[in-house]
Parts: sequence; C-alpha cells; structure tokens
Amino acid sequence: MEFETPLIPGTLVQRYKRFLADVDLDDGRRVTAHCANPGAMMGVKSPGLRVWLEPNDNPKRKLKFAWRLVEIPGAGMVGVDTGVPNRIVAEALAANKIAELSGYSDFRPEQRYGTNSRIDFLLTGGGPDTYLEVKNCHLIRTPGLAEFPDCVTARGAKHLEELARMVEAGHRAVMLYVVQRTDCDRLTMAADLDPVYAEAFVDARARGVQALAYRANITTKRISLEQAVPVLDPDGSDRKPVKSDETV
Repeated sequence: MEFETPLIPGTLVQRYKRFLADVDLDDGRRVTAHCANPGAMMGVKSPGLRVWLEPNDNPKRKLKFAWRLVEIPGAGMVGVDTGVPNRIVAEALAANKIAELSGYSDFRPEQRYGTNSRIDFLLTGGGPDTYLEVKNCHLIRTPGLAEFPDCVTARGAKHLEELARMVEAGHRAVMLYVVQRTDCDRLTMAADLDPVYAEAFVDARARGVQALAYRANITTKRISLEQAVPVLDPDGSDRKPVKSDETV
C-alpha cells in the first residue's frame, strides 16, 4: 500500500479525545491530525516523538492531516492507523503472498456472519470457506515481542467466539494479527491488559481457530505485509501487570 500523498514529518504534541493529535510540523505550523486508532496506543503516543502525517485536500474532510507513522528511537517505524492492516492484507491476498491463505479463487471483504457481525474477509474457491479476521498490533513491552491487545476489547473476544463457531460448523477460521512495526519477531496476547481476551484466544485456538501473525514492512512511502512471525500462547510470566490509564 503506497501512501496517496507524500508524508510530512513533525513532532507529536499530544494525542487526545482518542481520535485527535496535535503535531508541530517541521515548517513551524501546529496542526491537528486525525488519529485512526481507538486503542490505548501504549508506547507510541509520547509527546516529542517523531511522527509522519499524510495531508489531504478533500473538502469533505474537516481535518486536513492524518497521522500514519511514528518513529520510535532504536526501534524504527511504527504504523498507527488501524485501517491499514485490512488494506495490506487485501493486497497480499490478491497477490497470493500469504502462504497459509493461498490457493483461493475469490475473497470478499466485510461479509455478514455470526451474530450481527461482519468478517473482514471470506475466502472461497479453494477448499472449505475460510473466515479471516484481521487485527492490528503495535504494542511492545519486551524486546522483540509484539502483544495484542493494548487495552480491553470485548469486541475482539466476541470475534474469537464467532470464529470458533464457524469451525464447529465445518468451515475454516483464521485470526491474522498484523504487526505494524519493524522490530518484532514473535507475538503473544497481553493477558495482563485483557485477561478475558487472552482466555478467549486460548479457547478459540483449542477449538480449531488458526492464529497467524505477519510483520509489516514500513517506510515513509509505503506499508506492505513482509513475513510471518510465531504466535505464542499467553502466559504473562515475563511481565508485571501494567495499568493502561493514560489519557487517550
């Protein structure tokens, strides 16, 4: 996925009201950007971080900038837009670049299933229908270890249960975690931040839901799906409980 317009660098002033961020651009302007991320954004929203915004001239948009990337010292680029994973997964599916999901003749986004839900992608024409849910991940607290989620997600736990029911109905179900950062080589669940989700993950995996994780390749020009990383069962043994009570 290439960015539609060249990104503009700046310095993060604050992220607030969940979907807004004030940024001091390198040219001296202070602007407010849309932050397409409803999560806690732990570790990637500290004031003073280098960020990259995508400008737009769409008259229908109130905000003329969107926050796309943050640069973490010693870690590299991190994508903060939670809408990006679905876009790069769609590109990868079309190009047959996800080995575990190759061989299907068709994939359709946003298909109704379960209880008042929509699956991110329904893959058909290559064996049993495959229900594919995509999640964004950019939390890291242990070097090299990505974690999901970064705050409580009741909706995420619901998705796991509905995927498990698809398996029980004779279909294939896959949860794909897209790690939008370049410094991770494995992924697990943040059991201390959302124990209910971690329990739902273990249960869904035991019932036949497949768990995949792919790291993204991120530059200021484009983001693409890069390579698979292992998905570990949650145990929380190497980390202490962390309170996520920062202002969002």
